[in-house]
Amino acid sequence: MMLFEQSRSRREAMRLAAISVAVAALTPRLAFAKPEDVKAEMDKLYGGKEMATGKLKLDMPEIAENGLVVPINIEVESPMTEADYVKSVSVFAEGNPFPRVLTYHFTPACGRAAASLRMRLAQTQNVIAVAETSTGQLYTAKSEVKVTIGGCGG
Repeated sequence: MMLFEQSRSRREAMRLAAISVAVAALTPRLAFAKPEDVKAEMDKLYGGKEMATGKLKLDMPEIAENGLVVPINIEVESPMTEADYVKSVSVFAEGNPFPRVLTYHFTPACGRAAASLRMRLAQTQNVIAVAETSTGQLYTAKSEVKVTIGGCGG
């Protein structure tokens, strides 16, 4: 029994070509969020409420040499008391497969609203953070990160 046949009939070659085309057409492709996808996700979460700048610090490198491990530091200026604290911070990326990358939830027991992490960025894009307080205030910060080597298959 031969494992590899040296010659194939034209019919077999055409059949294999048709199968290859069908498989390629059905294989899911990695789609990236667009700025309008991020806006839609933010509107869904926050109902189009007004967002102020300040109080939320988003610290990221301007240039990420490797998109697999981009450091991000988030800190929100807040008294973190029972009457006034940061409830959550969500991070959005305009060029990743999913617009909302993560959400951190805080309570007054946290003492401060801060987090450090590493995230994947597939390409150069804007990263947007939104902090929501217990009093209903929204704060936002944005940072553009230039990615030289993509972290999501690029």
